[in-house]
Amino acid sequence: MERLINIDNGGTLTDICVWDGTDFTYTKTLTTPFDLSKCLFDGMTKASANIFGTPDLEALLHSTKHIRYSTTQGTNALVERKGPRIGLVTDDPAVVEELRSTEQEAALFEDLIGSRVAVVDLDADDERLDFELVQLVNKLTTDGAARIVVAVGGADGQDEHRLRSILLRKFPRHLLGSVPILYSWDFAADRVRSRRIWSGVINAFLHPTMERFLYNAEDRLRSHRVRNPLLIYRNDGASSRVAKSVALKTYSSGPRGGLEGTRALASAYGLKDVLMIDVGGTTTDVGSVRDREIEVQRRGAIKGVPISFPMSDVRSSGVGGSSIIGVTDGKITVGPESVGAAPGPACFGFGGKSATITDVNLLLGVLDPQTYLDGGFTLDPERSRSVITATVAEPLGISLEQALLQMEAAYFAATAATFADSIVNPAETTVAAFGGAGPMSACGAARLNGVRTVLIPKLAAIFSAFGISFSDIGQTYEIGLPDASANGARSVHDALLERAERDMFQEGHELATCALVWTIVIEDQDGSLLSETPYSYGDSPAIGAGQHAALKLAVTAPLPHAVLGGSDELWPRPAVTSSTRQVRSSADQVEEVGVYSLLEMDPGATAPGPAIVEGPFFTARVLAGWRFDVTALGDLILTDIH
Repeated sequence: MERLINIDNGGTLTDICVWDGTDFTYTKTLTTPFDLSKCLFDGMTKASANIFGTPDLEALLHSTKHIRYSTTQGTNALVERKGPRIGLVTDDPAVVEELRSTEQEAALFEDLIGSRVAVVDLDADDERLDFELVQLVNKLTTDGAARIVVAVGGADGQDEHRLRSILLRKFPRHLLGSVPILYSWDFAADRVRSRRIWSGVINAFLHPTMERFLYNAEDRLRSHRVRNPLLIYRNDGASSRVAKSVALKTYSSGPRGGLEGTRALASAYGLKDVLMIDVGGTTTDVGSVRDREIEVQRRGAIKGVPISFPMSDVRSSGVGGSSIIGVTDGKITVGPESVGAAPGPACFGFGGKSATITDVNLLLGVLDPQTYLDGGFTLDPERSRSVITATVAEPLGISLEQALLQMEAAYFAATAATFADSIVNPAETTVAAFGGAGPMSACGAARLNGVRTVLIPKLAAIFSAFGISFSDIGQTYEIGLPDASANGARSVHDALLERAERDMFQEGHELATCALVWTIVIEDQDGSLLSETPYSYGDSPAIGAGQHAALKLAVTAPLPHAVLGGSDELWPRPAVTSSTRQVRSSADQVEEVGVYSLLEMDPGATAPGPAIVEGPFFTARVLAGWRFDVTALGDLILTDIH
């Protein structure tokens, strides 16, 4: 049996989902930010115990074909500015203002590049250029640049190749302390200079952090005599081995996994407009699947900074299960600061001094302190009570009970705000809510936005890891055409085909077994997409005045995917409670609320709210005025019947 392991490494928890071709096995473990390889192997060991009845990591690894891995490491590094200082070599001083044209760009430029900019004179003779370039690079490194991005000359990249020859001669790579240099045209075939440079700068910033951890993880796998390489799940929805991935494409890859899972559910249920709400520990990620297609930006953006590569249209907001809920200027605020996994919410007992929605739901009675994370973790309500009293109730001069209800309302509002602008028609929208905190808050947030249907997957707690299971091994290439002739297109075609054959062979696949999709991309002078149409060998692209063409190749080596399906014939029946729980409904009143076990209910089970549904590693809250139904796939559909 060859298994596929999918891992989504978040800021607070790391999710593991193993597929054996028939069934999914899944678990969670606390993220270990001091050593991410620890939670990676801890999680796989826990999964092996679920599969074999006792922990047996070796048996799991040796029965696994591929491990596909997604991490927030790069995302967090950029947010926290934990990376190398970047130096920039250009031939035009005006590029600095181009890269600082918006507030977001100016802030990122200052933090990553600052004053480390060198302007080289390309018109100088060879001897003068050699001397000047060496002096400029030495000055950049003296000023603290640990990596350098070279972005000079015109669209053919020849000037960058000229500088490369000089720098390789003067700063050979084999010397200790040699500074890594990235050439913008080698990295991104984008005529828009600012996008191309930003892509290179952000990649250079993320690269060392990702490289260090991922190669360490590969080394640990090799120590277990695992021959198949670790695959990195990318933000374009495909996977590739570490040596064939670029750091920039790992950014926001977890949410893309969630979108792939959402698309699979949209197809299974025949849903037209599904809004993904992935509420993790630190952020809420929002994306759309319309007509069963994931919305993607051809030229994406990271924190408002334009890049040259496609990105899923995902917006992240600082609202998560570990977001700090506090008081500022007499008002309750939610995030964007987060307590993460360490120290975590106060109720974790790791020394946290700030309140989170986890603490609130524990004291409201929504969470059972003994069953959190399927009983693998015990919560401490006294710590939550002490922290909320000190940080919210006393500053506002209200009772603890009033503070809890106001904090819950503030969290519902903050979550609702994360996806309010993404709703086209509330009546036709289904919110797919997952992540650790999503199922607890989905009803309250959806109702504020007028959405009346919420879908909570059975695998909500590890849904992005589940979504990764729909990825294949793949690469995408794009090169600008030298001219509009058929010969020009053929020469680029042959070069791309040779590159793809080499890359896929290194991935372990012959090109003949892969799916190839060729397209011609036409952009205007400003780099905006005009068209993308199929290409056949020998075609002459039709290019208008002021337009530019590129040949694009997408190569895919398919992996097995799960098929979601079940009987549509359900016999509705009243759901049976497994227990009850005292849940606070007002400052002076609690009510007995039925608790239902999702895994113990048959398809067709239904009950009105208020109710609590305990799923694997998550708790779903069904508010009064809502109803839940268990689907044929074992998922939850929540409907506002108010």
